[in-house]
Parts: sequence; structure tokens; C-alpha cells
Amino acid sequence: MKYVTTIDDKEFIVEIIDEQHISINDKVMMVDFQSVSGQPVYSMLIDGKSYEAYVYEGEENWQVLLLGRQYPVKVEDEREKRLKSAAGGKAQAGGEFQLKSPMPGLVVAIPVEEGQQVEKGQVLVILESMKMQNELKSPRAGKVERIKVKTGESVEQRQTLLSVA
Repeated sequence: MKYVTTIDDKEFIVEIIDEQHISINDKVMMVDFQSVSGQPVYSMLIDGKSYEAYVYEGEENWQVLLLGRQYPVKVEDEREKRLKSAAGGKAQAGGEFQLKSPMPGLVVAIPVEEGQQVEKGQVLVILESMKMQNELKSPRAGKVERIKVKTGESVEQRQTLLSVA
């Protein structure tokens, strides 16, 4: 089965070959992907290199925190994407985006204010978890509508931190 995966406006064709092999844009890789204790934390070995990622399903797409950076990831079945394109369906960039915490942690900094215009990729919140600081960035340009947390506050996984419209 092939999937079209979109990360930062770049599309990747991902094919699951078998339990230990995937192909990304026709490059075959050996993988070992395991959930850690049933949590949204995954241990991955990709071509012998070790990674740890937090992965959870958001309202619009998947959220992946890898190497201290959060990525919104859209995954579509290749056939469904072709059908949508043929029908002229397009994803809307409008509406309000809710930034949710990808894991439990401590809000270290909020370098934006309510009403402030932000650009795509701009840091909205710095969250510390497991002794790592993670920059949570805006997936699009917009205006910060509501900040629902404060610096120094502990947050739970999937707790809404702020919204951008």
C-alpha cells in the first residue's frame, strides 16, 4: 500500500513493503518501529540509526515531535488523494489552528502575545519534557487568538496551549 505523506509542504511517497522495510520516494530502508509501553512514544531504528519520536493524531493531521521539532504530518492513501485531486478537492488553509501539547511537560517560554501576527515556522511555545526543550512552531501564518497557558505551568498531553487564526 502506498501513502502520500506531506511534511512542510513537501510530499513523500511512502510504501510499506513488509514488517521490516519501507520505501520513501523509491529509496528502500530497513526499519524497526515500536511503541514504548503503549504510550505515543515510539522507538525507531532506520537503517541502523536510532530515533525516538512522539506521535499522536491531531484534529487535522498527525503531529510528530522528532529531535526537538514538531512536524504536522498529513497522511493520505494514494488512491484517495488521486480521487480528491480529480474531483477538485482542496484542503482549506483557513480556520483556527489549535496548538496542542504533544506530551506532558513544563511551559518554559511563550515568545508570542495574543493579537500578534505570526509567520509559518515561528516558535509559539517552548515546552520542556524529559529534560529536553522543544520548540512548538506555527504550521501557518496567522494571528495568535488565545493563549491558554502561562510560563512555568505544567501541561498534559493534548492540552490546548494556544490558537492561531
